[in-house]
Amino acid sequence: MQEPLFSIVTITYNASPTIERTIRSVASQSFNDYEHIIVDGASKDNTLEIIDRVPGKELRTVYSEPDNGLYDAMNKGLGYANGQYLIFLNAGDKFHTSDTLAEIAETIRTKNFPGVVYGQTNLVDNEGKFIAQRHLSAPDNLQYKDFARGMLVCHQAFVVLRRIAPLYNLKWRYSADYEWCLICLQHSRKNEFTGSVLIDYLSEGLTTANRRSSLIERFKIMSHYFGFWPTLWRHLGFVRRFLNHKKQLKNASI
Repeated sequence: MQEPLFSIVTITYNASPTIERTIRSVASQSFNDYEHIIVDGASKDNTLEIIDRVPGKELRTVYSEPDNGLYDAMNKGLGYANGQYLIFLNAGDKFHTSDTLAEIAETIRTKNFPGVVYGQTNLVDNEGKFIAQRHLSAPDNLQYKDFARGMLVCHQAFVVLRRIAPLYNLKWRYSADYEWCLICLQHSRKNEFTGSVLIDYLSEGLTTANRRSSLIERFKIMSHYFGFWPTLWRHLGFVRRFLNHKKQLKNASI
């Protein structure tokens, strides 16, 4: 069996309010050289029924069993993946347009199969409606050291060559995706920016709902990779950036 260009991995658990738009977003893509792997944590609602009734089942594989949290489920998805590139698109998230995969594929093929392809992200609410652009903007030329300033690229808009991707470190409950991206950047020979919005991201995800714990974890990871004192100094600026972001979201809701 020939490996697809993309493995799209979606993690779900009791996701009936949001999973349908994610599944339909994948199924509606104009580019179909992909496999869609859904790792469900044995949902107790009708998540699996919703997944089953949405068209596109021929490219979709569903695994449903208990897991030990989000990153354990992501590691399972990595184990099931056969594609050349990985995209993690969780319940509530969706591709920005029906041509998003085609755009990423074009970048991959014209730029000689880079280690990382990335783009911008919009924030959406529980109904999928636009809230604002993500407060951290992806740079034109992403380097490993840029992540010392935070997660400049949303995990869902960070497309990685599968052979350089590690497993997620289960030591971290809320910020393992940040360290995962760092390690991918360490092993990537070249990173390419699409220059456009790739993902509509559900703003109330696991990390957002556990912001304080997530920030503590991320500080520890940053200190390990970039040094304690430089990380502490940068966090003074992060506080100001976070307050500005809250103000932006408040104004957008008025």
